[in-house]
Amino acid sequence: MQKRRLALITALNAAGMAALASLATAADTPHLLTVDPLTGVQASKPASWTGRRRHPSDVPILVLAGHADSQGIEGAGTSGAAVDRRGAPPMDPRMRDELFWNRRVRDAVVAEGQARGLNISGYEPERISIPNPEDPDTNWSVGRRHHDSGGYAVEIHFDAYGKHGVGSGLIPNLRSPATRIDESLALNFGRYPLRFRGGLGAPKRGISILEIGKLEGALEAKLRDPISRDAVITALAYRIVEAIQLGVDTPKAAANDQSTA
Repeated sequence: MQKRRLALITALNAAGMAALASLATAADTPHLLTVDPLTGVQASKPASWTGRRRHPSDVPILVLAGHADSQGIEGAGTSGAAVDRRGAPPMDPRMRDELFWNRRVRDAVVAEGQARGLNISGYEPERISIPNPEDPDTNWSVGRRHHDSGGYAVEIHFDAYGKHGVGSGLIPNLRSPATRIDESLALNFGRYPLRFRGGLGAPKRGISILEIGKLEGALEAKLRDPISRDAVITALAYRIVEAIQLGVDTPKAAANDQSTA
């Protein structure tokens, strides 16, 4: 079983690593893939922003699970195609499937990032339903405080299935200029317009949104399959953390230039 799981991780990582191999500076090379073998179609809407602002290598990074505080109210996230179209039982009856997977990926990203020495942490609201978006315990409030104190905040999401979804990609925060971390994630997962849908609540509060992919098709099937689930989550976390690390680290050439200036 362990050999099979490792083999699956290797296969699932292949697409992401092919893109990452060219990201020496994590920003200057356009990402040409429009359909990823694991995460599916990427956002194809016109987007002209470029993340250039640098973070220090020890920047505090906060990872949030999208819709962690909005279950049972407006903005609860997608149930996924398996539940809505095929009548599959939800992964956890207390929440939409999107939140279930958002939490799993968030935790895996934090664990992988900490193992690599990143200053990274996650946040889980004590309640899964907080009607007031300005409550100090919501993702939005915690993420805004983190951003305003100089940190980088990103919220994990899976997009809606079918025509209601757009695909994988990064929506940068609107409270400050896009960063090299945003750029690196966009190069790996795709790029949404800066003011997607007029500006969403999280970006307006300084939180970037990472849409991993539509919750449908092969991606959803592999997540729901107990045999491949852990490997898929591990592969996604690896890709996300790899991109974050490339966005944080100062390229060696630039560091050498600064040291000789």
